[in-house]
Amino acid sequence: METAAESLVETDGPDSPRVAVVTGAGSGIGRAVAVELLAAGWSVALAGRRLETLEETAALAPLKEGAPLCVRTDVTSPEDVAALFGAVRERFGRLDLLFNNAGTFGPGGVPVEELPYDAWRHVVDTNLNGAFLCAQAAFRQMKEQDPRGGRIINNGSIAAHAPRPNSVAYTATKHALTGLTKSLSLDGRPYRIAVGQIDIGNAATDMTERMQSGILQANGELASEPVMDVADVARTVRHMAELPLEANVQFATVLATNMPYIGRG
Repeated sequence: METAAESLVETDGPDSPRVAVVTGAGSGIGRAVAVELLAAGWSVALAGRRLETLEETAALAPLKEGAPLCVRTDVTSPEDVAALFGAVRERFGRLDLLFNNAGTFGPGGVPVEELPYDAWRHVVDTNLNGAFLCAQAAFRQMKEQDPRGGRIINNGSIAAHAPRPNSVAYTATKHALTGLTKSLSLDGRPYRIAVGQIDIGNAATDMTERMQSGILQANGELASEPVMDVADVARTVRHMAELPLEANVQFATVLATNMPYIGRG
């Protein structure tokens, strides 16, 4: 009988099985991307802090053979990350995509001089250290597997380009994530590991509900901001993911057309 690992050896063809890990898959952008990939025939491991929300995401997937793998994961924990990628290797035999999506904004609207160190550290641990740990684990697996290679897509943010008021921890980590993306992209070249970043602005999720009710602008005013369908983000990630490894979207910016980004500040 053919094993799962043997059946997933060849992955370069358009009809070959592809395996993805999506972190932060229990809600928002992570959930939308996971469902989009599942609908397109990918095998997907759903990672997040709460197993029940991962199972809710899995229930949204089209009914096909091969249920998603749900793994409770705290991306700030090296042990949890190692267990996640070990489970993926055991279940699927290889890894073709990591969507490095888990993140947190931290306490909103807190001036820098009042931001507790613990809050700063939590944002850094989640957004930056967690992304590094997952990318490192993905690198190890993608280098060792046959055929070698894969793709990593980091979820950056408009904040990787321009901050909102009182967002020092989130903005600092998202700027750092851009550096992580560039460095990983360079280091991945010898191993057919393509690394890119998607910077998202105002996708309609629970995290952005406050955008429509009024959010602080750079001039000190409160203003409602437009949002876009999170499905448009998911389709963009899928496009990036399904390119051949010889092509890479290094940076993509996807945002609600009329959000105040270009004119921010």
